[in-house]
Amino acid sequence: MASTKAMQFGPLSIPLSQVFMLTKSAYGLVNLKPIRPGHVLVVARRQVARFNELTPEEVADLFTHGQQVSKAIEKLFNADGLTLCIQDGAAAGQTVNHVHLHVIPRIQGDYANNDEIYSVLEGTGTVPQRTHIDNEQRKPRSPQDMAAEAAILRREIGGWDDAVARFM
Repeated sequence: MASTKAMQFGPLSIPLSQVFMLTKSAYGLVNLKPIRPGHVLVVARRQVARFNELTPEEVADLFTHGQQVSKAIEKLFNADGLTLCIQDGAAAGQTVNHVHLHVIPRIQGDYANNDEIYSVLEGTGTVPQRTHIDNEQRKPRSPQDMAAEAAILRREIGGWDDAVARFM
């Protein structure tokens, strides 16, 4: 595979500085507009819009590494639990036509009604002030903040240099 300095996420070019995990079929990236601190994405490397377009091997890689990422996120963000979800198609709230798994750390009581998080993901709900994420429609984070978070996650997950050498 030819070396590049970015990953494609739908129409977006994601700099490697914002990527924290890389495998043959998936990669992890920090979220531009997280709905909770530590909200990250695990993305299929092959750009397909719908989950049923992935091969069984790609599904296995996405979820195996989603599990690995979830362990790191839960530890680093002192989460009581996690919301793991895929919005599959526009009717399900998917805004980037590229299969991706949301990994969202949860704290007991972060949403008054636990399922409110799904309307926030769709862009129709309101982020509770107590989440410490800007409630003014989730302003984008700076590239520097995103790179710093990705570096912390790389250290926690490990294997970054080997992955770049093997898969880029």
